[in-house]
Amino acid sequence: MGYSKLKEECGVFGIISPRPIPVAPLTASALTALQHRGEESAGIAMFVDGALKCKKGMGLVSDVFTSDYMEFAANAKIAVGHVRYSTTGSCNLENAQPIETVHSKISLALAHNGNLTNSAQIRNELVQSGMVLHTTNDTEIVNIMIVRNMLKTNDLEKAVVQTMNFVEGAFSIVITTKDKLIAVRDRNGFRPLCMGRMGDAVVFSSETCALDALGAEFVRDVKPGEVVSCDVKGNITSHMLDNASQSGLCSFEFIYFARPDSVIDGISVYDARVQMGRALYRQKPTEADYVCGVPDSGLTAAQGYSSESGIPMVPAFVKNKYIGRSFILPDQIKRENAVNVKLNPIRSTVSGKRIILIDDSIVRSTTSMRIISMLRRAGAKEVHMRVSSPPFKYECYFGTDVDDRNKLVANHYDIDGICKKIGADSLEYLSLDNLRAVSPNTVFCTGCFTGDYPAPVTPTLKNSFDGFTDDN
Repeated sequence: MGYSKLKEECGVFGIISPRPIPVAPLTASALTALQHRGEESAGIAMFVDGALKCKKGMGLVSDVFTSDYMEFAANAKIAVGHVRYSTTGSCNLENAQPIETVHSKISLALAHNGNLTNSAQIRNELVQSGMVLHTTNDTEIVNIMIVRNMLKTNDLEKAVVQTMNFVEGAFSIVITTKDKLIAVRDRNGFRPLCMGRMGDAVVFSSETCALDALGAEFVRDVKPGEVVSCDVKGNITSHMLDNASQSGLCSFEFIYFARPDSVIDGISVYDARVQMGRALYRQKPTEADYVCGVPDSGLTAAQGYSSESGIPMVPAFVKNKYIGRSFILPDQIKRENAVNVKLNPIRSTVSGKRIILIDDSIVRSTTSMRIISMLRRAGAKEVHMRVSSPPFKYECYFGTDVDDRNKLVANHYDIDGICKKIGADSLEYLSLDNLRAVSPNTVFCTGCFTGDYPAPVTPTLKNSFDGFTDDN
């Protein structure tokens, strides 16, 4: 299998100010707050005296942007930033974002979160027309199309709208030119994107936690299908894409991807996860001594389970915060052994106890097997696994790194079979109804659970995926 924890493509941030401000340090701070959305590469693009300057590198934000760079790039009026985890395009510096394009007509840099479902078709058409592409991700083609449409319309907003009306799939995008910052969210609103203000500067971010990190004021979410354009004078205009419908917000943003202190489309991620934990207890009440969350993704749901059940919540593991994400390790054995380095059970807590173990998902089952084995070796009397999502059974085409349903354990075993495979005493998944009840007025994308997608996909689409990785 290529993965056992789901990965989400990336995080984006943009800032524009009518006066020079330290946009690079501010963007780096915002990207650090969004680091959970991508740890492979980081990049910042900005315009300095009308010239496009971009710095990108592999690794964390703190690895790429040193104090020397911050001093060099002290003040400007506009910047976009990106942290990346690859779903389309391999993990290398060429595919790091933002993607820059310099043309006699227009220079721009673009950062993208999501996955374009018709990118293979567009890429093939561009190559056949003689276009030379420098990356294997699906973001570069958007730059090219914007430039082409700009040559036809001589109007940046029209060029962006025409381009985004043509592409399909999931995209939250920030685009910078020398005097404008444009934010775009796809028609279904698969990926989050919000707008804020910091004094007279306007900012856009994948999540509100980045606004909080800067002390910026949340203004609103960018609507599904909306194109918001800001210029350096402070003027803001809004345009809508064709056929926009708020019917695709990714449910895994609330289950796992987003930071718990973020609010997406009016829904608190923290509150949603607490509700999931409460619902898990109501679905299958179970007697136990302690509730324990798998760090860090299961902790908030575990709080909800503990609150609903009255069973005390205690830590079962110590997490080594100095270990990076194990999916970057070069082979499966090393990735699996890294779990032992990242997590260590607290014997005095679990020995002789009946444990309710909460995690956000079971993808392959390798992680769950190893964690439950750790608890057994530490003396746990019983381990009852509870999962704050339904069984993951289908591919995701909209920015999550799962491309083959045959690699998903829920397609090979029923719940009793998975329970035996991972070594638990019992297993319960959150029901689809209880997931939807987190926000009854929101239409989530649940295609990875049901196979019913809110936007068209084609059987040949998955052939265009590459670069899938895992952390176990």
